[in-house]
Amino acid sequence: MSRFWPLIKLLPIKTNFRFVRYAKLFGSLSVLLVIASVFFTVWPADNKCGGLTCGVDFLGGNLIEMSTAPEPVDLAEIRASLNQQGVPDAQVQSYSVPGSDPTGRFHAMAKFGNLEGVTAGETINRVKAGLTEDLGAVQFTRTEAVGAAVSGELLQNGVMALLVAIVLMLVYIWFRFEWQFGLGAVIGLFHDVILTFGLFALTGMEFSLTAVASILTVIGYSMNDTVVVYDRIRENLRKYKKMPLGELIDLSINETLSRTIMTGVTALFALTVLAVLGGGPLQPFAIALIFGIVVGTYSSVYVAAPVLLLWGVKRGGPDEIKPIKLGMASRP
Repeated sequence: MSRFWPLIKLLPIKTNFRFVRYAKLFGSLSVLLVIASVFFTVWPADNKCGGLTCGVDFLGGNLIEMSTAPEPVDLAEIRASLNQQGVPDAQVQSYSVPGSDPTGRFHAMAKFGNLEGVTAGETINRVKAGLTEDLGAVQFTRTEAVGAAVSGELLQNGVMALLVAIVLMLVYIWFRFEWQFGLGAVIGLFHDVILTFGLFALTGMEFSLTAVASILTVIGYSMNDTVVVYDRIRENLRKYKKMPLGELIDLSINETLSRTIMTGVTALFALTVLAVLGGGPLQPFAIALIFGIVVGTYSSVYVAAPVLLLWGVKRGGPDEIKPIKLGMASRP
C-alpha cells in the first residue's frame, strides 16, 4: 500500500504513547465540555428547541430555497419583500460558497410562518409571487411546509431514535464483552452525542432531520472505533495476564492507533469536500460528521478505555484486575 501512497510512510509502524497518564486531565476536560454543551443546548429553557436553531422539520412553518445568477442573492431585498408581504417569523439565510455551484448560481433560503387565515400552500404561492416581483428572475429550487403537529412528532421521533440507538449499542457491547465495556462504550457515546449537540448550539447551524441523521452516523462511527480498541484490549487481557491494566490499555490503543488514523483521515477527506462544496442542508451534515469523527476518536482513547480503570475487568481466567486510580496506571 505504501508504494502507491508515500504519505503512509509518515505514520510510525509502532508507537508507545502513554495515554493513560493523562486520563485524569482529559477526563476532567471532557466533563467540563459536556456540562457546557448541555447548558448551551437547553438554554433558554422556555424555547421549544432550547439553544438549538431548529429547522422547519421541528418548528413547523414554510421554507423556500431560491437561486439567482449571475449576481449573488440580495438577502436585504428578500427580507424587505417578506416584511412587506407581512409573513410572520421570517428568517433569511445564504448558503452559497463562491465557486461551489458549477452553474454559477447563488443560493439562499427563507423560512416563515403562514399568513393569517391562509393555508400553507397559498402562503408559499403568494410569497413566491412577491419575491419574483421584487427581485426579478428568481429560480425556486425547493419548497417545504410542515404543520405544528407534524413538527412536534418529528422532534419526538428524532430524540427517540437517538436514545434507541444508544441502548442497542449498550446491549451489543454487553453481550460481546462485559458490562464494564458496555458502560464505558455508552459513556463515550453520550459524550460524543452531547458534544455534537453543543456544536449545533454554539455555531447556530440548523438542527433538522438531517442533523439527527448526522448524529446517528456519529454514534455508529464512534462505536466502531471503540469496538476496535476494546477488541484489542480483550485480546491483550488474555495474552498478558500479569501486565498492569493501565499499561495494557496503553499498549492496546497504540496497536490500533495507525488503523484509527487511516480510517479517520480517509473519511475526513471526503467530508471536507462535502462541507466546502455541498452547500445547503449537506453542509451542517458534513461539519457535524467531521466533528463527530474527531470527537469519537478522542472518546475511544480518553473516555471509553479509561472507564475500565474505574471498575476493573476480568482476564479470561479467575484473576481479576482491581480498580485503580486514574493517572497512576503507567510506570513513571
